[in-house]
Amino acid sequence: MKHLAVLLLCVGLSLPALAVDLQGKFVQGGLVRGQTEPGATVSVGDRKVRVSDKGVFIFGFTRDAPPREIVSIRLPDGTVNEQVVVVKKRTYDIQKIDGLPPRMVTPPKAVLARIKRENAKIQAVRMKDRADPFFERGWIWPAQGRISGVYGSQRILNGKPKRPHFGVDVAAPVGAKVVAPSDGVVALAERDLYYTGGTIILDHGHGLTSAFLHMSSLGVKVGQHVRQGDRLGAVGATGRASGAHLDWRINWFDRRLDPALLVPPHPNG
Repeated sequence: MKHLAVLLLCVGLSLPALAVDLQGKFVQGGLVRGQTEPGATVSVGDRKVRVSDKGVFIFGFTRDAPPREIVSIRLPDGTVNEQVVVVKKRTYDIQKIDGLPPRMVTPPKAVLARIKRENAKIQAVRMKDRADPFFERGWIWPAQGRISGVYGSQRILNGKPKRPHFGVDVAAPVGAKVVAPSDGVVALAERDLYYTGGTIILDHGHGLTSAFLHMSSLGVKVGQHVRQGDRLGAVGATGRASGAHLDWRINWFDRRLDPALLVPPHPNG
């Protein structure tokens, strides 16, 4: 998708020729890259976002994002403008998975404290706002295989509706290679989380993180810098998984995005 047509609301003085340029996927689950003047201040909704020293910023839309998002820009000369971004609505698949052990559909009370601790650790990682714009490298698929699950789908486990699926599943044999889809720093590397088993989270900067779930082995450590294509570990079936696959997820802070919108169509999709 090329440039976005937006409704411009001007406050104050007349705008310069280029107040902001927005490019990306303007749909639910999409990621947008913005370019404005260095030194500008940008807010998306009620969130102030980081602007790099080159004027680059990013933001994303949730699975059920409303039809409009307001982007506010204050330029270094004091000029203020708002852009109303139109967000396209999507429809999502329904997936039914039966035959899972009951404890994996409704976790026993004995593990609730563990789940709460693990979720808090993941949330803390996702809310970091690293200055490095590693995401500028671009994106590739982290694993090769058949696409077995898609973003936004509503899963029904053993007949019980659950939260929507927020990742893309790539079915591959246990031990298949998982690589970094873009540059980043390893922000989390856990071998045995209750829901996601072997789990890695990369920090790509500006609040953008990607997670790799159900891995059988981890080949990186927290704090390690990785480049696009570097090996992270191997596909597995750990945690709550019905078979061997990689579940790849993308977050912009607490907003869950669709990884498939960042990369070309998967050759095995």
